[in-house]
Amino acid sequence: MRDPFPFPPIPALAKASQPWADRLSFPTLPLHIHEVIGAAAFYTFVHVVVSPVVSNLFFSKYYPKHSRSKKANWDTHVVSLVQSTLINALALWVMYADKERSAMDFEQRIWGYTGASGMIQALACGYFVWDLGATLLNFDIFGFGLLAHAVSALVVYSFGFRPFLNFYSTTFILYELSTPFLNIHWFCDKLNMTGSRVQLYNGVALLVTFFCCRLIWGTWQSAVVYKDMWQAVHRAPSSEYIQSYYNTTSSIIDAENVMLFAAKPEPVPKWLALLYVASNLTLTTLNWYWFFKMVTAVRKRFVPKEEIETTTTKKDKLETVGSSAEKEAKANTTATEQPTKRPITINKSRRTNSIKDLVPDNEELREGTIQ
Repeated sequence: MRDPFPFPPIPALAKASQPWADRLSFPTLPLHIHEVIGAAAFYTFVHVVVSPVVSNLFFSKYYPKHSRSKKANWDTHVVSLVQSTLINALALWVMYADKERSAMDFEQRIWGYTGASGMIQALACGYFVWDLGATLLNFDIFGFGLLAHAVSALVVYSFGFRPFLNFYSTTFILYELSTPFLNIHWFCDKLNMTGSRVQLYNGVALLVTFFCCRLIWGTWQSAVVYKDMWQAVHRAPSSEYIQSYYNTTSSIIDAENVMLFAAKPEPVPKWLALLYVASNLTLTTLNWYWFFKMVTAVRKRFVPKEEIETTTTKKDKLETVGSSAEKEAKANTTATEQPTKRPITINKSRRTNSIKDLVPDNEELREGTIQ
């Protein structure tokens, strides 16, 4: 499938990026460099212009315009919400419409290329370029975890320009299916909607999509890509695929020839496979870590606290259980007038659980350090 991006490559920009493409062995980069730069510029515009203007217009009461850290958190969540909604819709459409991608075999999943998957990869790279810049400029706010996330994601998606694992660009971007719910959950807290029905239903959707998309789907697809890479490290592309590259004389990209850029008759370099695995493991580990943080937050709402308070003081208890004759006599005298006081215990370890307890709530969610 050809690149469906509405604007074709800009010749001057493609020419300017060619030396970098040759140096990095990214032959498809000139075809998509305008999408990378365009996406990074668009998300920067949303961050710097759209978020402050819209937030001040509609949420001026809550927008933290006088706090650098809170403002940075708010604006980056706006960008994240826009990006995740957009890229999810595009990726699902490409997975449905790109017939060449759907028909790929093992070798084509490793060395193959389609323009549509290249667009998804380029738009994702543009977002991660913005993400890396925003994280570095606000490292004291976002910390090492989000920096590792930005670097790992950018590295993984950049190597698709070789092309390498271009097939999986749409596969792993579906991690973002949980991100809109994550951002809505965060905004509910900031808009004084904590505990509302909106946050309740959104919280359930967040847990379900996070678990299904990032842990089940993501871990399964990671195992599949590891298997494909293991084979690719030990064998080169088939000779007919290599020949298709040298038989191509037209400068126009053939949408049906998905192995058009498989130029080198050699296996995938081990350093490349290891780098990809390291980046992928970083992202997968972060996903599991973040999920267990959310599960821990939910579990705390169901585990009762072992607190038993009494309404009587220590002196009252001593008088109740005292063994002196004077106290016993006094108790017997007043027994006919007033029943003996007993310590009333309030057990706070039992309470009625509610479906609202399923709404995750922890420091990472409130501070926005889960992506």
